[in-house]
Amino acid sequence: MAVNTTMVFTYYEIGRMIVEHEQSGKLRAGYGKQVLKNVSGQLVLQYGKGWSVENLKAMRRFYVVYSNWVNSVYPIQKESDGIQMINGRPYPKFMLSWSHYLKLMRIDNVDERRFYEIEAIRNHWSLRELERQYNTSLYERLALSRDKEKVYELSQRGQLIESPQDMIKDPYILEFTGLSEMPFYSEKKLETKLIDHLQMFLLELGKGFTFVGRQVRISFDEEHYYIDLVFYNRILRAFVLVDLKREKLKHQDIGQMQMYVNYYDREVKLEEENPTIGILLCTDKTDAMVKYTLPKDNKQIFAAKYKTILPGKAELKQLMIRQNE
Repeated sequence: MAVNTTMVFTYYEIGRMIVEHEQSGKLRAGYGKQVLKNVSGQLVLQYGKGWSVENLKAMRRFYVVYSNWVNSVYPIQKESDGIQMINGRPYPKFMLSWSHYLKLMRIDNVDERRFYEIEAIRNHWSLRELERQYNTSLYERLALSRDKEKVYELSQRGQLIESPQDMIKDPYILEFTGLSEMPFYSEKKLETKLIDHLQMFLLELGKGFTFVGRQVRISFDEEHYYIDLVFYNRILRAFVLVDLKREKLKHQDIGQMQMYVNYYDREVKLEEENPTIGILLCTDKTDAMVKYTLPKDNKQIFAAKYKTILPGKAELKQLMIRQNE
């Protein structure tokens, strides 16, 4: 970690030197290409490979992106909020790898970039996990279900799980299952694929989830019922029941989930635990039907769509906008 931090800090400093010394403080210089070519030649001659013009461009952009961020928050925020002082100068606290920052600085939206940086640090995302969360528009999926104040909070504090609603996404992206969007697979096969890729499914579900079981049986009056997937969320301190539906969601499906939730609340959860949460994952749903089937003050049962292929980012944004119209 120390070596990684030193490397990232070094690249930031090289970017600063290029801008402040070689470009006289100008973020863009008309002679920038020649400057980088000259600097590259000197560094390669003195230190060997790794100092190409393209790499120096990335270091310069790295400095420009993060120095702008530092200048915009300092001294408004405390040093503990990602700022450190070195020789009287404010610097970002670099806690990710250079590969992470190469990905992050390509995100133009400052709030969105800050959100992914916070979440990557907090959840120890690998580069692959960061890329997946970005490609599946995690920020937009969370932002569209929040008011402006909550969206701003995402960029400042990341995703906070304080209520069941905070953890719900719509849609869920299950591209890791390898299943097509065509109706050629059963709910059982989807369930099996989710278990086969449990680590990826837990990542998509979000923070604090632990796996309890599949096809969990509950019985009463000599009748047996099977809950597709059962999880426990350590943050909310509540069981989370997941039912998979390959067809358009029906009110009977919601009624069945209500029964599962009631059973867990009365027979399984401990007194000090919070009410059970039910999530119905379906290929299609009518929001009005869901709204009027559930109690007005419902805080326990949620219906959300899922997709088994990864749409383009622009397509996914349009899908979410249509769902929220």
